[in-house]
Amino acid sequence: MVNVPEIFGSMVFNDATMKERLPKATYKALKKTIDLGEPLDISVANVVANAMKDWAVEKGCTHYTHWFQPMTGVTAEKHDSFIDPAGDGTAIMEFGGKELVKGEPDASSFPSGGIRATFEARGYTAWDPTSPAFIRDTTLYIPTAFCSYTGEALDKKTPLLRSMEVLSNAACRTLKLFGKDVKKVTSTVGPEQEYFLVDKEYFDQRKDLIFTGRTLFGAAAPKGQELDDHYFGALKTRVKDFMADLDVELWKLGITSKTRHNEVAPAQHEVAPIFGTTNIATDHNQLVMETLKKTAEKHGMVCLLHEKPFAGVNGSGKHNNWSMCTNEGENLISPGKNPINNTQFLFILAAIMKGVDEYADLLRISVASAGNDHRLGANEAPPAIVSMFLGDELEAVVKSIVEDKDYATPGKVPMHLGVDVLPEFKKDTTDRNRTSPFAFTGNRFEFRMLGSAVNIACPNIMINTIMAEELNQFCDEIEKADNKDKAIKELIKKTFTEHQRIIFNGDGYSDEWPVEAEKRGLPNYRSLPEALAHFDDQKNIDLFVKNNVHDEVEIKARKVITLEEYAKTINIEALTMLEMAKQDILPAVSSYVKELTDTALAKKALSDAIPTSVEEDLVTTLSNDLVSFVEKIDTLSEDVVKGNDIEDAQEKANYYHDVVFAAMNELRAVSDEMETITSSDYWPYPTYDELLFGV
Repeated sequence: MVNVPEIFGSMVFNDATMKERLPKATYKALKKTIDLGEPLDISVANVVANAMKDWAVEKGCTHYTHWFQPMTGVTAEKHDSFIDPAGDGTAIMEFGGKELVKGEPDASSFPSGGIRATFEARGYTAWDPTSPAFIRDTTLYIPTAFCSYTGEALDKKTPLLRSMEVLSNAACRTLKLFGKDVKKVTSTVGPEQEYFLVDKEYFDQRKDLIFTGRTLFGAAAPKGQELDDHYFGALKTRVKDFMADLDVELWKLGITSKTRHNEVAPAQHEVAPIFGTTNIATDHNQLVMETLKKTAEKHGMVCLLHEKPFAGVNGSGKHNNWSMCTNEGENLISPGKNPINNTQFLFILAAIMKGVDEYADLLRISVASAGNDHRLGANEAPPAIVSMFLGDELEAVVKSIVEDKDYATPGKVPMHLGVDVLPEFKKDTTDRNRTSPFAFTGNRFEFRMLGSAVNIACPNIMINTIMAEELNQFCDEIEKADNKDKAIKELIKKTFTEHQRIIFNGDGYSDEWPVEAEKRGLPNYRSLPEALAHFDDQKNIDLFVKNNVHDEVEIKARKVITLEEYAKTINIEALTMLEMAKQDILPAVSSYVKELTDTALAKKALSDAIPTSVEEDLVTTLSNDLVSFVEKIDTLSEDVVKGNDIEDAQEKANYYHDVVFAAMNELRAVSDEMETITSSDYWPYPTYDELLFGV
């Protein structure tokens, strides 16, 4: 039996531990930094470092690491021991404020988009005191930001913290318009995480899963998700044991793993935490993904976080539940019981509407990846068109304001199920819409476009910065008005009127929606290269520079990094396909054709009366397929060679999407057809049947 209160946060240098181990003055100073963003003095850092080291050593730690999130999409860590020579042949365990506050990793070995060259190696990691340190195995992990020697952000944490700060300032300024003196506003996030589990024995036999995280070849299994029987279904014993261990490991790290269940596709599952401050939630989500993989290994399985590991079944994403809360605990995205009279909420809602409409391109860019291109708009995720779902109640509120009509809140209606023994309850005032990219869900907005492998810092940087910009614009206008109440109401009506095109409560999967969206002037960027082309549009550069979240160098560097990563990802996939096709599939099918030929010849040798039409038809079909297969291998090989010669990042990404990826799909189609008629004794890889139903 697991004692959850006892183990929860036991491996975290959290508030309770700090209060216990730090002098009162040090604790108060550190809390001011964490809660109010005040600067931290080095003398405070020295005391904190010593207490942190003592706590970690007592827990069995021998090393510490500055844990950061470079532009690779995964975390990075370099371990240093606490050992310090004592001069008499012995050693003591030392760790001071200098080591806590600053580290120096090699900046030129991480993606920099041209900011750092190979000979310009120095970079810095800086302690993020707002995200608590934690222990994994025998190492103390210190969450940090990562920047170059010249000061540019080379990670995802630094701009996230900048965006949180600028949003806090803008939101506090906004609340002053409504007579509230608030010291700090934090954005909060609850990211739901989807993933697949496959048997490690099968995984190890698939080069495509090993090198790319997804199956590049594979015919559909006889059964998929069409019966809807896996979603919320009973957990298999092996999966349940895995989830139980996962929860324990996450709880130790102070991660509020709340929900676990089977997802839509066979072998697909989900874990979801409770809301947390955005930078901490981002750190936690990285830990969730890492812990998923490590825990799966202990159970003889592999966790797949690719957005589309299997063709033809549901892909994996994560829902970014975003809100804003004051340091006094008020949720600024909560409409209250009567939203039509909640002017503060309507003011903030107007800013969100305006921001999502004006910067839909940035929201789409924030979730762009080679993997996510497979699922957006594929009847399993929102479309690539960014729109907002408000629900019946809020849409009616907006409409009444735009049209100057009276509105009466319907209130919550009792739900009658027609069975006396079932309890009566109140149903919500609005439905949910799983096809909406940016959906209001009661007291938060759920940004549903994120892929399962994405670092959630990226979309939250965008949302925070956009919100800060819009709120500041509103404040600029209202603060100079003579009659502020009247100006606020006029601004809300004007904004709702001008940006109502972004609201769509209908079916995002319908064929009519892209046509309607085009009429409304909403962008529809179907691929990463198409979306990234707009990252450094002037309006986007102005947004980030004005709000001190990115400078122009950082923006252009991030664009290059993302485009290069896309091209490299497709290139790796193409090379993997070619290796599998040439070394495994082609010989396997040829061997099977030989067996069929030998069988037909043996029958004929025995007697001309024995029919051989079955073997002859299969030999003819597979031989023709092999000819086509080799032709498409040659085409893909030539396309990859040509792609390697392209230097411009945008041009190269476009080429890999339009040419290489298209050639890969053609090669796969022939292979998958051959798989369906080749004996399983000859097929070189575990099939979808085994991968999806083998756990």
